[in-house]
Amino acid sequence: MERRKLLALSTAALALAPFHGLRAQESNKPFTTEQLDQLLAPIALYPDALLSQVLMAATYPLEVVEAARWSQANPNLKGDAAVAAVKDKSWDVSVKSLTAFPQTLQMMSNQLDWTQKLGDAMIGQQKDVATAVQRLRAKAQAAGNLKSTPQQTVTTQSSGGASAIVIEPASPELLYVPYYNPAWAYGTWPYPAYPPPYYPPPSYYGAALMSGMMFGLGVAAGSAMFGGWHWGYGGGGWGNSYTTVNVNRATNITNNFNADRYRNGQWNHDPAHRDGVPYRTPAERQQFDQHRPDSAQQREQFRGQLDGRGTEGVQNRGAANRPAAENRPAENRSFENRTAGDRGAFGDINRGGSGATRDFDRGSQSWGNRSWGGGGEHFGGGGGGARFGGGGRR
Repeated sequence: MERRKLLALSTAALALAPFHGLRAQESNKPFTTEQLDQLLAPIALYPDALLSQVLMAATYPLEVVEAARWSQANPNLKGDAAVAAVKDKSWDVSVKSLTAFPQTLQMMSNQLDWTQKLGDAMIGQQKDVATAVQRLRAKAQAAGNLKSTPQQTVTTQSSGGASAIVIEPASPELLYVPYYNPAWAYGTWPYPAYPPPYYPPPSYYGAALMSGMMFGLGVAAGSAMFGGWHWGYGGGGWGNSYTTVNVNRATNITNNFNADRYRNGQWNHDPAHRDGVPYRTPAERQQFDQHRPDSAQQREQFRGQLDGRGTEGVQNRGAANRPAAENRPAENRSFENRTAGDRGAFGDINRGGSGATRDFDRGSQSWGNRSWGGGGEHFGGGGGGARFGGGGRR
């Protein structure tokens, strides 16, 4: 555990080093509709289970970096085999699950600013995140760009006079990650001041995707999927929606799963995996008992512990011992459109559920939550693939 903590500190020090103005403004303001749609545009069309696990993992950005480096150092492990290999790691279960999809994990590591903002929204505005996902899916469907394919099934389910768009894998045995350009997927973008970022597929897929949806080869990763959504409409919006966790599945993914945090199958953020990354608002810092020292003092503390550690803590890490800046290409600035008070997650480092009665953790199924059937069945709520051998367009 101590070695892992030192790695987290080293990651933080490397990530923070290139940035200035660390004592930037704190913000109590929630993300606006425009900002949420901008944030979620690259992943809103992911299958439900993969979407939920990406959002959970985004609340632990340093663990995402560590896991991405592990994936780079272990390129031959994919799908369920990769997840089994990290079972004894101390990362959150959501982060471990994403080792099945190294390209998605690498995207999150490369785009740390976007990832932490995504996690901030998930921590502070989970219901608004659900609303934004459904809003974006409706836009894509209206534009004719979201429909069932051989890789995924898109259905519309109704409750209380409202409808939710649910995305599931076409086959529970194979998982696919969709690639698409948000500028195409959602039709005419309604917020010119907040253009959606586009994080293209790996270069070996060929030319950047301008239109259409691309899928790679399916990967067997059913055991890695434990998340889902309860799409609950009420009070004029998706205010009764929340991210769900299948406790039985999650327990099989990790050796350090604390089921008590997920009673009734509802996800809750675990500050034990935050590794000192500041929360967005003072209220959240207070809620999660985070006492942040002066930023300059914090950097010196990181450096001091690293100096005291020498090279011992970084030996045998291979590809994992790379500066975070290497994973942040300078040319990708598609998410730079923000005000001075809303800077990047690690550039403006001074950033940082409701109750439920559903018995989801035992595998029961109800409307709007299609990630799992009975406790022993294959999941049906979404997924993605990794390490693809090629791609196809729809």
